Amino acid sequence: MDRFYAAIKKFDDYLASGEPLHGAAEGLFQGPVADALNHIGQIAMLRRLANSPSKVKTTSSPTSPPAASALSNPPPAANLTDSLIHNQTVAQL
Repeated sequence: MDRFYAAIKKFDDYLASGEPLHGAAEGLFQGPVADALNHIGQIAMLRRLANSPSKVKTTSSPTSPPAASALSNPPPAANLTDSLIHNQTVAQL
């Protein structure tokens, strides 16, 4: 899971950096990002059906990164990382 969160964080940082996307944002989010989110949901569903749900990362210590604390009481999603973490948590319930 750490590798997944690291990749999402890197993608989120790139989007926030203002660097060019090398294409339309709509094409990026309606294509590969939507496809990845769909597959994440499918994997979570299949793991629950196999009685092997993913572990939910829930920490609320002061040293936790903001994205991790979003799991316990998610505010309206301010960025892609927070939105994905909240959606993954809801899917696992």
